[in-house]
Amino acid sequence: MARESFDSAKYNTDRTNKDISNMKSVGLINTKDISDGYHTFGQLYHDRAVLFAVICNTYKDKAWKSKLHDDGTMFDDMFIVGVETPQGQYTYHYHLEPYWDMYEVKEVEKAPKWDGHTFEDINRLFGLIERGLGCDNQT
Repeated sequence: MARESFDSAKYNTDRTNKDISNMKSVGLINTKDISDGYHTFGQLYHDRAVLFAVICNTYKDKAWKSKLHDDGTMFDDMFIVGVETPQGQYTYHYHLEPYWDMYEVKEVEKAPKWDGHTFEDINRLFGLIERGLGCDNQT
């Protein structure tokens, strides 16, 4: 891809994201309904919640959920759920309804202190499974 095309595509993506944010802020759109032609963001968010619940409910001894961050704050109507892996934490925030009861893990008063993980640390989840179970992407 030529540099000009890349710059133009990046500009168009940034502009589209800004437009979406502006339209959402004034109630013109619901981002849950935005689609790539196959799935909506709402569907993908729900699917991620279900898949993470399967992980957390499978590794209950390593998982937790809380209505407060370690500093006592939390986003409105949300909670944090996490699992401790050999490489560190992995967490997500979800809306209390309908997701709180999906996570059948121990509730803690405050979440453990954030270890700095980001979405780029998703492969930490492979650390929960033993080698030889068919996943070679453990890091």
